[in-house]
Amino acid sequence: MFQVRGAADRGHANHGWLDTWHTFSFADYQDSRHVRFRSLRVMNEDRVAAGQGFGTHPHHDMEIVTYVLSGALEHKDSMGNGEILRPGEFQRMTAGTGITHSEFNPSKTEPVHLYQIWLLPERSGLTPSYEQKAFPVGDRVNQLRLVASRDAAEGSLTIHSDARIYLSSLNDGHELQFQMSDGRHAWLQVLRGSVSVNSIRLSTGDGVSVVEEHSVTIRADSDAEIMLFDLA
Repeated sequence: MFQVRGAADRGHANHGWLDTWHTFSFADYQDSRHVRFRSLRVMNEDRVAAGQGFGTHPHHDMEIVTYVLSGALEHKDSMGNGEILRPGEFQRMTAGTGITHSEFNPSKTEPVHLYQIWLLPERSGLTPSYEQKAFPVGDRVNQLRLVASRDAAEGSLTIHSDARIYLSSLNDGHELQFQMSDGRHAWLQVLRGSVSVNSIRLSTGDGVSVVEEHSVTIRADSDAEIMLFDLA
């Protein structure tokens, strides 16, 4: 079964410095029909204006994954990490028993476009930790590149949740097959371009949940970039 979450149907807020779209309930956007999908709790697509950002704020008991599509994002946290995240790089932060952090666009002229994703952790009270890693385009062209997993498989980031996150950059017309194990669920998010998922047409910003299927066919209808979640 496939259920589409259209880009224009997401929650939206434009604060001037921040233009944000919420796939699931978040902040002032609350929708009982779209609270989460399995362990996937938050998927925000954000555009942050030059010289602006999120001030220092707390989190706990959440796995937070950030991916930058364009621009740059400066990160600082209470664990002493201070990094700049650029396109093609993923950041994973385990909030666990509690952290504070800030995210800022260091550019004076260019916005930063990013996705921030939260997953529910496998248990509460984890020790806070941080990882950042680049995944070159060449490693994910026309294939699913594992970028985060419970066991850090294939050089991926470690997430403390029963989930695997894949990234792929697809050339127009290319087709991928994703095999789902029994009892697993999937979410596919279109970051750029357009694809067909088992003949269902999706465009930039669209997502689709997949339940009780054994095989997912993903065909690029233009050059595209996708993120795929394999979830318990």
